Amino acid sequence: LVAEIEEKITEAFEVFDRESNKTVDVREIGCIVRSLGCFPNEAEVQELLAKIEVEEPGGFVHLEKFLPVMTKVLLDRRFRPIPEDVILHAFEALDENKCGYITKEDLVKHLTEE
Repeated sequence: LVAEIEEKITEAFEVFDRESNKTVDVREIGCIVRSLGCFPNEAEVQELLAKIEVEEPGGFVHLEKFLPVMTKVLLDRRFRPIPEDVILHAFEALDENKCGYITKEDLVKHLTEE
């Protein structure tokens, strides 16, 4: 199981490893974690980064530092997605006309003004 998880993490990491040198920009870590089915908020991403040695200057993360931390996250089932019923309830609250969709304009308004 651990080997499968590590392979999955390595594959996700390699998508963002543009130089193919087993490093990624620290700003990519949140995307990598989310691509693995975990959905931490930004504060939780920063907590993860505190556990990973980030190479300065430049802010790069090595796979060998990321792998054990992310393996533990997946084994512990941390940062699971929000349940569908909660998301549906939030959508219904935004769908003021009860038409089953939200227009782009309404979504922009809700995200920027409310």
